[in-house]
Amino acid sequence: MKISMISEHASPLAALGGVDAGGQNVHVAALSTALARRGHFVTVYTRRDAPDLPAKVRVQPRLEVVHVDAGPAAHVPKDELLPFMEALADGVVRDWGRTPPDIVHGHFWMSGIAALNAARRDPSGFRVPVVQTFHALGTVKRRHQGADDTSPAERRFLEPSVGRSVDRIIATCSDEVFELKAMGIDSGKVSIAPCGVDLDLFSGTGPVDSRPRRHRILSVGRLVPRKGVDLVIRALAHLKEAGFDDVELLIVGGGEAAGNQDPEARRLLDLARNLGVADQVELRGQVSREEMPAIFRSADAVACTPWYEPFGIVPLEAMACGVPVVAAAVGGLTDSVVNHGTGLHVPPRDPEAIADALAALLASPELRDKLGRAGERRAKARFSWSRIAAETEKSYQLAIAETATATATSLPMEGAAL
Repeated sequence: MKISMISEHASPLAALGGVDAGGQNVHVAALSTALARRGHFVTVYTRRDAPDLPAKVRVQPRLEVVHVDAGPAAHVPKDELLPFMEALADGVVRDWGRTPPDIVHGHFWMSGIAALNAARRDPSGFRVPVVQTFHALGTVKRRHQGADDTSPAERRFLEPSVGRSVDRIIATCSDEVFELKAMGIDSGKVSIAPCGVDLDLFSGTGPVDSRPRRHRILSVGRLVPRKGVDLVIRALAHLKEAGFDDVELLIVGGGEAAGNQDPEARRLLDLARNLGVADQVELRGQVSREEMPAIFRSADAVACTPWYEPFGIVPLEAMACGVPVVAAAVGGLTDSVVNHGTGLHVPPRDPEAIADALAALLASPELRDKLGRAGERRAKARFSWSRIAAETEKSYQLAIAETATATATSLPMEGAAL
Protein backbone atom coordinates (compact mmCIF):
# COMPACT_ATOMS: atom_id res chain seq x y z
CA MET A 1 0.00 0.00 0.00
CA LYS A 2 1.24 3.48 -0.87
CA ILE A 3 0.42 5.81 2.06
CA SER A 4 0.66 9.60 2.27
CA MET A 5 0.54 11.16 5.71
CA ILE A 6 0.16 14.91 6.24
CA SER A 7 1.32 16.39 9.53
CA GLU A 8 1.47 20.12 8.95
CA HIS A 9 3.12 21.31 12.16
CA ALA A 10 4.53 18.12 13.71
CA SER A 11 7.41 16.62 11.79
CA PRO A 12 8.31 13.03 12.64
CA LEU A 13 11.97 14.00 12.31
CA ALA A 14 11.68 15.98 15.56
CA ALA A 15 10.70 12.81 17.40
CA LEU A 16 13.36 10.75 15.67
CA GLY A 17 16.19 13.16 16.32
CA GLY A 18 15.52 15.66 19.07
CA VAL A 19 14.02 16.52 22.43
CA ASP A 20 11.60 19.16 21.20
CA ALA A 21 8.83 16.76 20.16
CA GLY A 22 5.23 16.58 21.28
CA GLY A 23 2.76 13.74 21.18
CA GLN A 24 1.80 14.19 17.53
CA ASN A 25 5.44 14.15 16.41
CA VAL A 26 5.98 10.90 18.30
CA HIS A 27 2.72 9.39 17.03
CA VAL A 28 3.40 10.17 13.36
CA ALA A 29 7.02 9.02 13.58
CA ALA A 30 6.21 5.73 15.29
CA LEU A 31 3.12 4.93 13.23
CA SER A 32 4.80 5.66 9.88
CA THR A 33 7.83 3.59 10.90
CA ALA A 34 5.65 0.65 11.99
CA LEU A 35 3.62 0.79 8.77
CA ALA A 36 6.82 0.82 6.71
CA ARG A 37 8.03 -2.23 8.62
CA ARG A 38 4.80 -3.97 7.61
CA GLY A 39 5.82 -3.54 3.99
CA HIS A 40 3.95 -0.35 3.08
CA PHE A 41 5.52 2.66 1.35
CA VAL A 42 4.96 5.73 3.52
CA THR A 43 5.60 9.40 2.73
CA VAL A 44 5.07 11.99 5.47
CA TYR A 45 4.45 15.55 4.28
CA THR A 46 5.19 18.35 6.71
CA ARG A 47 5.69 22.09 6.34
CA ARG A 48 9.22 23.41 5.83
CA ASP A 49 9.92 25.44 8.98
CA ALA A 50 13.61 26.18 8.40
CA PRO A 51 15.40 27.27 5.18
CA ASP A 52 18.16 24.67 5.38
CA LEU A 53 15.91 21.60 5.52
CA PRO A 54 16.39 19.21 2.60
CA ALA A 55 13.45 18.69 0.27
CA LYS A 56 13.31 14.99 1.13
CA VAL A 57 14.74 12.82 3.89
CA ARG A 58 14.89 9.05 3.43
CA VAL A 59 14.37 7.64 6.94
CA GLN A 60 14.43 4.01 5.85
CA PRO A 61 13.88 2.21 2.53
CA ARG A 62 10.07 2.48 2.69
CA LEU A 63 9.74 5.73 4.68
CA GLU A 64 10.40 9.26 3.45
CA VAL A 65 9.72 12.72 4.89
CA VAL A 66 8.99 15.54 2.42
CA HIS A 67 9.32 19.19 3.43
CA VAL A 68 6.75 21.27 1.55
CA ASP A 69 7.12 25.01 0.98
CA ALA A 70 3.95 26.44 2.51
CA GLY A 71 4.36 29.83 4.14
CA PRO A 72 7.64 31.16 5.52
CA ALA A 73 10.52 28.74 6.02
CA ALA A 74 10.50 29.50 9.74
CA HIS A 75 8.70 28.43 12.87
CA VAL A 76 5.08 29.55 12.86
CA PRO A 77 2.77 28.76 15.82
CA LYS A 78 0.42 25.97 14.76
CA ASP A 79 -2.67 28.11 15.39
CA GLU A 80 -1.43 30.54 12.71
CA LEU A 81 -0.88 27.95 9.96
CA LEU A 82 -4.38 27.84 8.46
CA PRO A 83 -3.64 30.29 5.59
CA PHE A 84 -0.90 27.97 4.32
CA MET A 85 -2.94 24.76 3.97
CA GLU A 86 -3.76 25.41 0.31
CA ALA A 87 -0.07 25.73 -0.51
CA LEU A 88 0.63 22.58 1.50
CA ALA A 89 -1.97 20.69 -0.55
CA ASP A 90 -0.43 22.03 -3.77
CA GLY A 91 2.99 20.75 -2.73
CA VAL A 92 1.61 17.33 -1.85
CA VAL A 93 -0.09 16.99 -5.25
CA ARG A 94 3.08 18.11 -7.06
CA ASP A 95 5.02 15.38 -5.30
CA TRP A 96 2.40 12.78 -6.20
CA GLY A 97 2.72 13.60 -9.89
CA ARG A 98 0.80 11.01 -11.91
CA THR A 99 1.08 8.29 -9.24
CA PRO A 100 -1.26 9.15 -6.35
CA PRO A 101 -1.20 7.11 -3.15
CA ASP A 102 -3.72 4.46 -2.17
CA ILE A 103 -4.66 6.48 0.92
CA VAL A 104 -3.94 9.89 2.43
CA HIS A 105 -4.00 10.27 6.22
CA GLY A 106 -4.34 13.71 7.81
CA HIS A 107 -3.03 14.36 11.33
CA PHE A 108 -4.68 17.30 13.14
CA TRP A 109 -7.61 19.25 11.72
CA MET A 110 -5.61 21.58 9.50
CA SER A 111 -3.77 18.64 7.96
CA GLY A 112 -7.22 17.22 7.23
CA ILE A 113 -8.02 20.32 5.17
CA ALA A 114 -4.80 19.88 3.19
CA ALA A 115 -5.45 16.15 2.77
CA LEU A 116 -8.96 16.72 1.40
CA ASN A 117 -7.77 19.47 -0.93
CA ALA A 118 -4.93 17.29 -2.22
CA ALA A 119 -7.22 14.31 -2.79
CA ARG A 120 -9.64 16.47 -4.77
CA ARG A 121 -6.91 18.04 -6.91
CA ASP A 122 -5.13 14.86 -7.96
CA PRO A 123 -4.61 15.31 -11.73
CA SER A 124 -4.90 11.58 -12.49
CA GLY A 125 -8.62 11.66 -11.73
CA PHE A 126 -8.25 8.86 -9.17
CA ARG A 127 -10.43 9.29 -6.07
CA VAL A 128 -7.90 9.11 -3.22
CA PRO A 129 -9.57 8.01 0.04
CA VAL A 130 -8.89 10.29 3.02
CA VAL A 131 -8.50 9.11 6.61
CA GLN A 132 -8.27 11.58 9.50
CA THR A 133 -6.80 11.49 13.01
CA PHE A 134 -7.62 14.69 14.91
CA HIS A 135 -5.27 14.22 17.92
CA ALA A 136 -7.28 16.99 19.68
CA LEU A 137 -10.69 18.54 19.13
CA GLY A 138 -11.50 22.23 19.20
CA THR A 139 -14.82 21.64 20.99
CA VAL A 140 -12.98 20.06 23.92
CA LYS A 141 -10.26 22.71 23.92
CA ARG A 142 -12.81 25.55 24.00
CA ARG A 143 -14.76 23.86 26.78
CA HIS A 144 -11.73 23.77 29.05
CA GLN A 145 -9.71 26.82 27.97
CA GLY A 146 -12.46 29.29 27.09
CA ALA A 147 -11.01 32.67 26.15
CA ASP A 148 -7.47 31.27 26.45
CA ASP A 149 -8.01 29.06 23.39
CA THR A 150 -5.78 30.46 20.64
CA SER A 151 -7.28 28.41 17.80
CA PRO A 152 -8.40 30.39 14.74
CA ALA A 153 -12.12 31.23 14.76
CA GLU A 154 -12.58 29.19 11.56
CA ARG A 155 -11.86 25.99 13.48
CA ARG A 156 -15.43 26.01 14.81
CA PHE A 157 -16.86 25.16 11.40
CA LEU A 158 -13.87 23.80 9.48
CA GLU A 159 -13.04 21.01 11.91
CA PRO A 160 -16.55 19.45 11.84
CA SER A 161 -16.50 19.87 8.06
CA VAL A 162 -13.30 17.84 7.87
CA GLY A 163 -14.91 15.15 10.01
CA ARG A 164 -17.96 14.96 7.76
CA SER A 165 -15.96 15.07 4.51
CA VAL A 166 -13.25 12.45 5.10
CA ASP A 167 -13.90 8.81 4.29
CA ARG A 168 -12.91 7.48 7.68
CA ILE A 169 -11.80 8.82 11.07
CA ILE A 170 -9.36 7.07 13.38
CA ALA A 171 -10.11 8.16 16.94
CA THR A 172 -7.53 7.55 19.63
CA CYS A 173 -9.99 6.75 22.43
CA SER A 174 -13.64 5.94 23.09
CA ASP A 175 -14.31 9.38 24.60
CA GLU A 176 -13.37 10.98 21.27
CA VAL A 177 -16.06 8.95 19.49
CA PHE A 178 -18.74 10.58 21.68
CA GLU A 179 -17.26 14.02 21.04
CA LEU A 180 -17.30 13.44 17.28
CA LYS A 181 -20.91 12.27 17.41
CA ALA A 182 -21.84 15.45 19.30
CA MET A 183 -20.25 17.40 16.42
CA GLY A 184 -22.72 15.81 14.00
CA ILE A 185 -20.29 13.25 12.58
CA ASP A 186 -21.50 9.75 11.73
CA SER A 187 -19.95 7.42 14.31
CA GLY A 188 -20.33 4.57 11.82
CA LYS A 189 -17.27 5.79 9.96
CA VAL A 190 -15.12 6.07 13.09
CA SER A 191 -12.57 3.42 14.05
CA ILE A 192 -10.45 3.43 17.22
CA ALA A 193 -6.70 2.95 17.16
CA PRO A 194 -4.97 4.30 20.28
CA CYS A 195 -1.51 5.74 20.59
CA GLY A 196 1.29 3.26 21.11
CA VAL A 197 4.55 3.03 23.00
CA ASP A 198 8.08 2.14 21.91
CA LEU A 199 8.60 -1.14 23.76
CA ASP A 200 12.19 -1.40 22.57
CA LEU A 201 13.00 1.80 24.47
CA PHE A 202 10.55 1.73 27.39
CA SER A 203 10.70 -1.36 29.59
CA GLY A 204 10.85 -2.34 33.24
CA THR A 205 14.51 -3.35 33.13
CA GLY A 206 17.54 -1.15 32.70
CA PRO A 207 19.33 1.78 34.35
CA VAL A 208 17.56 3.77 37.06
CA ASP A 209 18.02 7.51 37.57
CA SER A 210 19.28 8.41 41.05
CA ARG A 211 16.96 10.25 43.43
CA PRO A 212 17.76 12.32 46.51
CA ARG A 213 14.79 11.32 48.67
CA ARG A 214 13.03 8.15 49.79
CA HIS A 215 10.12 8.64 47.36
CA ARG A 216 9.83 10.21 43.93
CA ILE A 217 6.70 11.36 42.10
CA LEU A 218 7.18 12.11 38.42
CA SER A 219 5.31 14.53 36.15
CA VAL A 220 6.18 14.59 32.44
CA GLY A 221 4.93 16.91 29.71
CA ARG A 222 4.83 20.40 28.29
CA LEU A 223 4.59 23.17 30.87
CA VAL A 224 1.19 24.60 30.05
CA PRO A 225 -1.60 25.16 32.58
CA ARG A 226 -3.94 22.53 31.09
CA LYS A 227 -1.44 19.78 31.96
CA GLY A 228 -2.30 20.31 35.63
CA VAL A 229 1.23 20.18 37.06
CA ASP A 230 0.18 22.77 39.65
CA LEU A 231 -2.35 20.23 40.96
CA VAL A 232 0.46 17.79 41.70
CA ILE A 233 2.39 20.50 43.56
CA ARG A 234 -0.70 21.16 45.67
CA ALA A 235 -1.03 17.41 46.24
CA LEU A 236 2.61 17.37 47.40
CA ALA A 237 1.72 19.91 50.09
CA HIS A 238 -1.17 17.71 51.22
CA LEU A 239 1.18 14.73 51.38
CA LYS A 240 3.58 16.70 53.54
CA GLU A 241 0.78 17.53 55.95
CA ALA A 242 -0.11 13.82 56.07
CA GLY A 243 3.42 12.88 57.08
CA PHE A 244 4.88 11.99 53.67
CA ASP A 245 7.61 14.59 53.80
CA ASP A 246 10.54 12.65 52.30
CA VAL A 247 9.09 12.95 48.79
CA GLU A 248 10.51 14.57 45.67
CA LEU A 249 8.37 15.82 42.78
CA LEU A 250 10.43 15.69 39.59
CA ILE A 251 8.94 17.66 36.70
CA VAL A 252 10.32 16.86 33.24
CA GLY A 253 9.44 18.97 30.21
CA GLY A 254 8.93 22.60 29.30
CA GLY A 255 11.91 24.95 29.53
CA GLU A 256 15.56 24.02 29.51
CA ALA A 257 16.07 24.16 33.28
CA ALA A 258 14.58 25.32 36.52
CA GLY A 259 14.74 29.05 36.97
CA ASN A 260 14.48 29.81 33.25
CA GLN A 261 12.25 32.47 31.73
CA ASP A 262 9.35 30.10 30.99
CA PRO A 263 6.34 31.82 32.62
CA GLU A 264 4.67 28.53 33.54
CA ALA A 265 7.90 27.29 35.15
CA ARG A 266 8.07 30.47 37.22
CA ARG A 267 4.42 30.10 38.21
CA LEU A 268 4.96 26.52 39.36
CA LEU A 269 8.08 27.40 41.36
CA ASP A 270 6.31 30.34 43.00
CA LEU A 271 3.42 28.05 43.93
CA ALA A 272 5.81 25.52 45.45
CA ARG A 273 7.46 28.26 47.53
CA ASN A 274 4.09 29.58 48.72
CA LEU A 275 3.04 26.07 49.78
CA GLY A 276 6.32 25.38 51.56
CA VAL A 277 7.46 22.53 49.30
CA ALA A 278 9.97 24.32 47.08
CA ASP A 279 12.80 22.15 48.41
CA GLN A 280 10.90 19.06 47.26
CA VAL A 281 10.32 20.18 43.66
CA GLU A 282 12.81 19.90 40.81
CA LEU A 283 12.16 21.22 37.30
CA ARG A 284 14.59 19.33 35.13
CA GLY A 285 13.46 20.83 31.84
CA GLN A 286 13.67 18.96 28.55
CA VAL A 287 15.57 15.70 28.32
CA SER A 288 16.08 13.30 25.42
CA ARG A 289 13.75 10.35 24.94
CA GLU A 290 16.70 8.03 25.49
CA GLU A 291 17.05 9.36 29.04
CA MET A 292 13.37 8.94 29.90
CA PRO A 293 13.19 5.18 30.67
CA ALA A 294 15.72 5.51 33.50
CA ILE A 295 13.79 8.49 34.86
CA PHE A 296 10.50 6.59 34.74
CA ARG A 297 12.02 3.60 36.53
CA SER A 298 13.23 5.87 39.35
CA ALA A 299 9.67 6.94 40.25
CA ASP A 300 7.26 5.40 42.74
CA ALA A 301 4.38 6.85 40.74
CA VAL A 302 3.77 8.98 37.66
CA ALA A 303 1.11 11.68 38.04
CA CYS A 304 -0.84 12.55 34.88
CA THR A 305 -3.45 15.11 35.92
CA PRO A 306 -4.46 17.24 32.91
CA TRP A 307 -7.74 19.10 32.61
CA TYR A 308 -8.36 17.07 29.46
CA GLU A 309 -6.30 14.69 27.35
CA PRO A 310 -7.12 13.25 23.91
CA PHE A 311 -5.00 10.21 24.73
CA GLY A 312 -1.60 10.75 26.30
CA ILE A 313 1.61 8.85 25.58
CA VAL A 314 3.20 9.47 29.00
CA PRO A 315 0.97 6.97 30.88
CA LEU A 316 1.87 4.28 28.34
CA GLU A 317 5.58 4.97 28.73
CA ALA A 318 5.23 4.81 32.52
CA MET A 319 3.27 1.55 32.34
CA ALA A 320 5.82 0.03 29.95
CA CYS A 321 8.50 0.84 32.55
CA GLY A 322 6.51 -0.89 35.28
CA VAL A 323 5.47 2.27 37.15
CA PRO A 324 1.90 2.84 38.43
CA VAL A 325 0.05 5.90 37.16
CA VAL A 326 -2.21 8.32 39.02
CA ALA A 327 -4.39 9.61 36.20
CA ALA A 328 -7.15 12.16 35.96
CA ALA A 329 -10.28 10.35 34.75
CA VAL A 330 -10.51 12.32 31.50
CA GLY A 331 -10.38 11.53 27.79
CA GLY A 332 -8.05 8.79 26.71
CA LEU A 333 -6.59 8.28 30.18
CA THR A 334 -9.71 6.32 31.13
CA ASP A 335 -8.88 3.89 28.30
CA SER A 336 -5.16 3.47 28.83
CA VAL A 337 -4.95 3.41 32.65
CA VAL A 338 -7.07 0.71 34.31
CA ASN A 339 -8.37 1.99 37.65
CA HIS A 340 -7.02 -0.24 40.44
CA GLY A 341 -5.49 -2.38 37.69
CA THR A 342 -2.50 -0.44 36.34
CA GLY A 343 -2.96 2.75 38.33
CA LEU A 344 -5.50 4.89 40.13
CA HIS A 345 -8.06 7.27 38.63
CA VAL A 346 -8.80 10.60 40.31
CA PRO A 347 -11.41 13.26 39.54
CA PRO A 348 -10.10 16.11 37.36
CA ARG A 349 -8.70 19.20 39.09
CA ASP A 350 -8.80 17.65 42.57
CA PRO A 351 -5.42 17.95 44.37
CA GLU A 352 -6.72 16.27 47.55
CA ALA A 353 -7.81 13.22 45.57
CA ILE A 354 -4.41 13.17 43.85
CA ALA A 355 -2.72 13.30 47.27
CA ASP A 356 -4.89 10.44 48.58
CA ALA A 357 -4.07 8.25 45.58
CA LEU A 358 -0.35 9.02 45.85
CA ALA A 359 -0.41 8.35 49.59
CA ALA A 360 -1.93 4.92 48.97
CA LEU A 361 0.89 4.10 46.56
CA LEU A 362 3.70 5.55 48.66
CA ALA A 363 2.49 3.64 51.72
CA SER A 364 2.38 0.26 49.96
CA PRO A 365 5.35 -1.13 48.02
CA GLU A 366 3.21 -4.21 47.36
CA LEU A 367 0.49 -2.14 45.67
CA ARG A 368 3.06 -0.24 43.60
CA ASP A 369 4.63 -3.50 42.48
CA LYS A 370 1.27 -5.11 41.65
CA LEU A 371 0.01 -2.17 39.59
CA GLY A 372 3.40 -1.64 37.96
CA ARG A 373 3.71 -5.25 36.79
CA ALA A 374 0.14 -5.21 35.47
CA GLY A 375 0.85 -1.97 33.62
CA GLU A 376 3.92 -3.45 31.95
CA ARG A 377 1.91 -6.48 30.82
CA ARG A 378 -0.88 -4.27 29.47
CA ALA A 379 1.52 -2.03 27.56
CA LYS A 380 3.14 -5.02 25.89
CA ALA A 381 -0.16 -6.74 25.06
CA ARG A 382 -2.19 -3.76 23.88
CA PHE A 383 -0.04 -0.77 22.94
CA SER A 384 2.87 -1.93 20.80
CA TRP A 385 3.24 0.19 17.68
CA SER A 386 3.16 -2.95 15.54
CA ARG A 387 -0.35 -3.66 16.84
CA ILE A 388 -1.44 -0.04 16.39
CA ALA A 389 -0.12 -0.13 12.81
CA ALA A 390 -2.12 -3.29 12.11
CA GLU A 391 -5.29 -1.65 13.42
CA THR A 392 -4.59 1.47 11.36
CA GLU A 393 -4.05 -0.69 8.29
CA LYS A 394 -7.53 -2.18 8.76
CA SER A 395 -9.01 1.33 8.81
CA TYR A 396 -7.18 2.13 5.58
CA GLN A 397 -8.54 -1.01 3.95
CA LEU A 398 -12.08 -0.12 5.04
CA ALA A 399 -11.74 3.39 3.62
CA ILE A 400 -10.38 2.07 0.32
CA ALA A 401 -13.14 -0.52 0.01
CA GLU A 402 -15.88 1.94 0.93
CA THR A 403 -14.55 4.51 -1.53
CA ALA A 404 -14.40 1.92 -4.31
CA THR A 405 -17.98 0.87 -3.60
CA ALA A 406 -19.19 4.48 -3.57
CA THR A 407 -17.38 5.20 -6.83
CA ALA A 408 -18.82 2.09 -8.50
CA THR A 409 -22.39 2.89 -7.48
CA SER A 410 -22.06 6.45 -8.78
CA LEU A 411 -20.98 5.33 -12.27
CA PRO A 412 -23.67 4.83 -14.96
CA MET A 413 -24.57 1.20 -15.65
CA GLU A 414 -23.37 -0.31 -18.91
CA GLY A 415 -25.86 0.35 -21.67
CA ALA A 416 -27.70 3.02 -19.75
CA ALA A 417 -28.59 6.23 -21.54
CA LEU A 418 -26.27 9.12 -20.64
